[in-house]
Amino acid sequence: MSNVSLIITIVKRGWGDKVLEASMNAGAEGGTIVMGRGVGVHEKQAILGIQIEPEKEIVLSVTYPEKDEAILREIVQACNLEKPGAGIAFVVPVERVVGVAHLSGKSEGGANE
Repeated sequence: MSNVSLIITIVKRGWGDKVLEASMNAGAEGGTIVMGRGVGVHEKQAILGIQIEPEKEIVLSVTYPEKDEAILREIVQACNLEKPGAGIAFVVPVERVVGVAHLSGKSEGGANE
């Protein structure tokens, strides 16, 4: 299947569920939360001279391009992503995807992703 997008949102640990809830309220069918580490210019912290690498949650949502703007807007508002250090979200086109029942219109045993 083609003509789909991937919305990637990277936020502080504990905010992934909020991103997922906001995206689903705006029309996303679901998402996946992955743990990560990293720092931005607004997050550099040290304890006793040792740099701390803040833990992150990365939320991945595959959706249709016509839903991107509404979903992204809801994520930005719910997580206050306009504030420096709050997180980042972006949309990338996906060339091909398989195994996502809600995008193909087919579901096995009536269950969605």
